[in-house]
Amino acid sequence: MSVRSIAIALAVVTMASLSGSQAAPQGFGGLGSAAEGFSVPRPGLLFRFPEDHGAHPDFRIEWWYLTANLEAPDGTQYGARWTLFRSALAPGEAKGWSSPQIWMGHAAVTTAKDHFVAERISRGGVGQAGVVAEPFSAWIDDWQMKGVAAPGADQLAALTLNATAKNFGYELHVSAKGPLVSQGKNGYSVKSAQGQASYYYSQPFYTVSGSLALPTGNVGVTGKAWLDREWSSQPLAADQTGWDWFSLHLDSGEKLMGFRLRDKGEGFTSATWITADGRPEPLPAGALQIAPVRTAKVAGRQIPVSWSLRIPGRGFDVTTRPLNDQAWMATSIPYWEGPITFSGSVGGRGYLEMTGY
Repeated sequence: MSVRSIAIALAVVTMASLSGSQAAPQGFGGLGSAAEGFSVPRPGLLFRFPEDHGAHPDFRIEWWYLTANLEAPDGTQYGARWTLFRSALAPGEAKGWSSPQIWMGHAAVTTAKDHFVAERISRGGVGQAGVVAEPFSAWIDDWQMKGVAAPGADQLAALTLNATAKNFGYELHVSAKGPLVSQGKNGYSVKSAQGQASYYYSQPFYTVSGSLALPTGNVGVTGKAWLDREWSSQPLAADQTGWDWFSLHLDSGEKLMGFRLRDKGEGFTSATWITADGRPEPLPAGALQIAPVRTAKVAGRQIPVSWSLRIPGRGFDVTTRPLNDQAWMATSIPYWEGPITFSGSVGGRGYLEMTGY
């Protein structure tokens, strides 16, 4: 059995345990399971950069998550994403096969007719995957997100990204036109009434240029992108079954991040309004109202693919539409994620992720 096969086998076992196969409630993907032995987020943290762009191995779960709304010269719309997840069997890091860290990469390109998906899995400690804060680099196999910022600039101010798979690939360059943004209260993002939380910041001000490699040929694209950085050890309550998460680029220049975590009741919502110059304004609990508008049959299940988003206190009232109803991520832990447009009180584009359906 090859080293890579062993790594994949170990990772699959880990992901199966994280997917909630235990008898006790664990929340979606096991993210509601106990955080015993791991560090947990506390209010009052001040982010440290560039250090916090790197990994936090004493926390159980972490991700580097970029989504891009893209357009070809003829106006055809696309979506692309590059994500690296870190999940720990135990807190801390070690060299070689003693490392308790599991890494998983997801890449996707979405068109109006197709949704291309690829997944990579690696054991930590052997160089196959990882993150370095400065000079910034995140990778798994030959997929890479690399910092190319000018001297003295934030390490995430400019990045190149690439991913290749059987039926698709891409090379993208992103450049930030605004500051990093803390989500929640100064980066402390509460996820439930019981107080589960994560550390969370974003870079929602990227412009993008690059190319997509599709079965029909290469396509030059430009657009906007959004990077999320988040880490925790128990980000969900045990009874939370999944989430509906939105990142929106408003035509006005403003941004909105909002999510609903589902449970047996009304769920838990949170949102941050981001001004055009990058000032985050956390909204009060319940200020964002999220309701499904249309469902579609996806991967054998009914999933809400169009949504109503309202913030009455701001006069914000929009309806979202997916580029492709079938943006299903058929990965180890499957979920829906794809580009959306929206219209109503304001127009724009963004991304929607839905888990637990």
